[in-house]
Amino acid sequence: MSSNNNLLDVIIVGAGFAGLYGLYKLREAGFKVQVIEAGDDVGGTWYWNRYPGLRCDVDSLEYSYAFSDELQQEWRWSERYALQSEIHDYIKFAADRLDLRRDIRFGTRIASATFDSAAGQWALVAEGGETFAARYVVMATGPLSVPNKPHIPGLDSFAGQLVHSVQWPAEPLDLSGKNVAVIGTGSTGVQMIPLLAQEAAHLTVVQRTPAYTVPARNQEWNDARIAYWRDNFRELRQTARETRAGVLHEYGMYPAATVRPEDREADLERRWVKGGPNVLYGFSDLLRNEETNELVAEFLRGKIAAAVKDPAIAAKLMPYEYPVGTKRVCVGTDYYETYNRDNVSLIDLRSEPLKQIEPDGIRTEQGFYPVDVLILATGYDAMTGALLAIDIRTTGGTSLRSAWADGPQSYLGLGIAGLPNMFVVTGPGSPSVFSNMVLSAEHDVEWISDCLEYLRERGFPTIEADRAAQEAWMDHVDAAARGTLLNRAASWYRGANVEGKPQKFMPYVGGVNTYQAKCRAVAAAGYEGFVIGAATAGQRTGGEHQAAAG
Repeated sequence: MSSNNNLLDVIIVGAGFAGLYGLYKLREAGFKVQVIEAGDDVGGTWYWNRYPGLRCDVDSLEYSYAFSDELQQEWRWSERYALQSEIHDYIKFAADRLDLRRDIRFGTRIASATFDSAAGQWALVAEGGETFAARYVVMATGPLSVPNKPHIPGLDSFAGQLVHSVQWPAEPLDLSGKNVAVIGTGSTGVQMIPLLAQEAAHLTVVQRTPAYTVPARNQEWNDARIAYWRDNFRELRQTARETRAGVLHEYGMYPAATVRPEDREADLERRWVKGGPNVLYGFSDLLRNEETNELVAEFLRGKIAAAVKDPAIAAKLMPYEYPVGTKRVCVGTDYYETYNRDNVSLIDLRSEPLKQIEPDGIRTEQGFYPVDVLILATGYDAMTGALLAIDIRTTGGTSLRSAWADGPQSYLGLGIAGLPNMFVVTGPGSPSVFSNMVLSAEHDVEWISDCLEYLRERGFPTIEADRAAQEAWMDHVDAAARGTLLNRAASWYRGANVEGKPQKFMPYVGGVNTYQAKCRAVAAAGYEGFVIGAATAGQRTGGEHQAAAG
């Protein structure tokens, strides 16, 4: 372990939106902080991902920092759904404008993190052997950062160019004159497929489960819209925090059954024309009522039928296996229309099972498809992948990998029982991917910073989630999901996309507003549900928290 001269107050792992704000906020609060980042630049998921068509599906004006007047006034977003390159430029701009780079160690991937219970500090070891020490660790590794590499028969035998969407080459792929195949039709596939089809000689799409896709209707922002946001951004962000998704959607207030059929149809059509995920927020009971859900699903299937000329192909693109909204709804441009092109083929694995990948193509039970470039748009090991990629443990014998063998457990997504002085930003058990991630990251960072100031002011050396409080919170997270249709889908929200991963619904779906109110209440009660002091959760029960906290 590093000497006390090199002992930091806080190490933050990850230099995306959350890590950068964590560095800024904690440094402003007077803590000695360093960020450790595996990549060679800031950006997090927006650094690692660069596949064609990559955009955020939250309006750019909302998918940005709200804590800084300077950033709001000096940066101008060009369009509604910003490209990856523009989002990455924004994050780099923020890092430079706030002078953050001097406290970031780039090109350093953390392999292990061990809490020394006797010393009361963390030792982090990089893959290259370098060590770092700090009293606290903040894991800002992100819920969507580790690629999911599927187990497909014969994949290792493929002799052409193999590319994973999460590890896209820095140099553009030259697809002209080539047979290209894409495996995966989630958000990544939906964004890239229309662009690949324009360049490839032939594009073959391999679809395991079709996704519901709504049109982006992307547009450039005009000066008046930019000026309005600059003048009102604090009020607008606060309003967003008081919604269930942390986004300024038009939230319908009524169940579908209370709205006249002609008005339901008109509202869905209006939202479809407006574009974006807003189409899902017309009725208050979409994720709780099967009849409402099927009404919206049938509307969306009708749009597929209208866009795709061949009825047989349109039928293959229509989801029936799961309720709409229980898998991530995709936001795309000309996705369904792309299947009208002569150079696009669709392999629907429901009716045409895959046999194997061969050196020069894909073989199904119905035939062979030649492939020069094979693209895996198979997404991420979401929510837990980045945390479990690090060997996190204590000298007392706790191991995160063992503790999460049956699925993640946390208190508020912020703390984990058995792991003192470690915080997670947008972790499992928080709204995370069911929210505007920048808004949620800001909230979590501010909560963590306030907590560390509370500990510093009172001289408390350790804080740890109480196991009973953690169990109660995870029961609540489970109950919130069970009260909806969300468990009806084999989604990445449940880890179903990763072979062998425990099936457990991971995000909190009770609402950003509800979650943040709970976090405020916990802090106001002296961080109720956390054990504060020198002892660990194994030595003290939740009922003794207040005594430990003073």
